[in-house]
Amino acid sequence: MDIRPAEASELDALTTLWHDGWQDAHAAIVPAELALQRTLDSFRRRLTAALADLRVAGPLGAPLGFHQLKGDELYQLYVAAAARGTGVAAALIRDAEAQLAARGYATAWLACAIGNHRAARFYEKQGWHKAATVIGQLATDAGPFELEVWRFEKPLDPAPR
Repeated sequence: MDIRPAEASELDALTTLWHDGWQDAHAAIVPAELALQRTLDSFRRRLTAALADLRVAGPLGAPLGFHQLKGDELYQLYVAAAARGTGVAAALIRDAEAQLAARGYATAWLACAIGNHRAARFYEKQGWHKAATVIGQLATDAGPFELEVWRFEKPLDPAPR
C-alpha cells in the first residue's frame, strides 16, 4: 500500500474520516466537555493547519486513512471504518515509524485514550508497548485540555544511511 503526502483537495474527506473515527473510538470514553469540542469544524481547522505533516493511504480524493507526526510522536492515526482490518492501519503505522526513524528518532511514542482497547491491542500487535499513564495536553479550540492517557512507545530501527 502506498502512503503519500495529503493534498489540500482531500481536506473534506480527511475531516469526515477523522471526525467519524474520533466519534467511534473516543466519544463514549472521554469527558463530555471534550466530546463537545470535537466538532467537524474543529477537525477541519486542525487538519488544515497540519496539512504539511499528513500522510495518507488510499487513492487521491478517497483517503482510507492518515497519520500525522509531531516531533517524535505519532500524533494522529485514523483509518476509515470500511478500511479496518484491511492492512491500511498497519501500513500507515509502518510508514510513520520509518518517517520518524529517518528524522533521527530512536524511540517513537503515541498517546491512546484510556479505554480504547481496540487501538491498544492494535498498537501492541505492531510492537508498541504501554510505557506509562500520563496527563496529555489535547489541542482544542478553547486551549489545551488535560486528559489522562496511555503512553505507548516503540524503539525504532535506525534509518538506512
